[in-house]
Amino acid sequence: MNNKMLFGKKRILKDQPILLGCIIILLIAVVGSINPKFVKLSNITTILQQISVLGVLTMAMAMLLISGGIDLSIGNMMTLSSVVVGSIIMNGGDILLAVLAGMGVSTLCGLINGVIIAKSKCMPLIITLGTSQIFYGISLLIAGGSFINFQNKLNFMRKVQLFNFLPLMVIFMIAIVLLVFIILNKTKFGRRIVAIGGNEKNAYLSGVDVDLYKIITYGISGAIISIAGLIFAARLNAITASAGSGYELDALVAAVIGGVTFEGGRGTVLGAFLGCLLTGIISNALDILGVHAYIKIVITGTIIVAAVVLSNIENARKKQ
Repeated sequence: MNNKMLFGKKRILKDQPILLGCIIILLIAVVGSINPKFVKLSNITTILQQISVLGVLTMAMAMLLISGGIDLSIGNMMTLSSVVVGSIIMNGGDILLAVLAGMGVSTLCGLINGVIIAKSKCMPLIITLGTSQIFYGISLLIAGGSFINFQNKLNFMRKVQLFNFLPLMVIFMIAIVLLVFIILNKTKFGRRIVAIGGNEKNAYLSGVDVDLYKIITYGISGAIISIAGLIFAARLNAITASAGSGYELDALVAAVIGGVTFEGGRGTVLGAFLGCLLTGIISNALDILGVHAYIKIVITGTIIVAAVVLSNIENARKKQ
């Protein structure tokens, strides 16, 4: 019995999704006991709405990290997609045309990132830092430095609810989580990008067209980011060209907290989503408990540092 209990404890400590699940349950229990409002259905819905944009972006970031890449342009890419949608709506364009245009632009941005990274062999981090500025500049040109108003045309994503509980934007987030899970775990494409992330040279020697798979992966991430852009627009109803700045770091932190590594080939979709959920719960809990905004920033920074350090320690342990 003692051996089984010891084995169970070791498994919890080693399995990131299980560990995160335990932390989330403990956090909910503690904060809920201090303030019962925290565990009300209305607040749970609020948390899910609050993480809906980040949840989608985290899926895109996690897929890229697992494939051995990274994209620090996703915040400005998301904004560019939203700005395109909003500019078409403001000029009297059809809502469906606007949505398709936004998705097309975001997918194209992802493909551009993928082509440059695959063909130049340069570091994805540096390339996407550069393209992030390009996307930001294009957003400024389109928006003209002013607000882009969506004229409540995307309000249905907040108002339409499943079971009078889950808004459509949350359903979209859940759908993207399931989609990325299926891609990475149930398809040949997913297995190959995991192999590329784990050992690019071995994947190439086994006959995998590494460059093509990288380009497609960045393209898929761009399409996913366009969904985040729609949710983002629906939540705010009006944005500026700089509205998405910083989301790339939030998505990166959520993925790393969830056990996705910078080295590629490791991590799970469930872990990445739980990492996102944990950050959302912590943020909401601090608000519920009345913690000052400045202290929230300090706590968030501490979580980032701790997540990266623990991830590196875990990677070093596995290599031994």
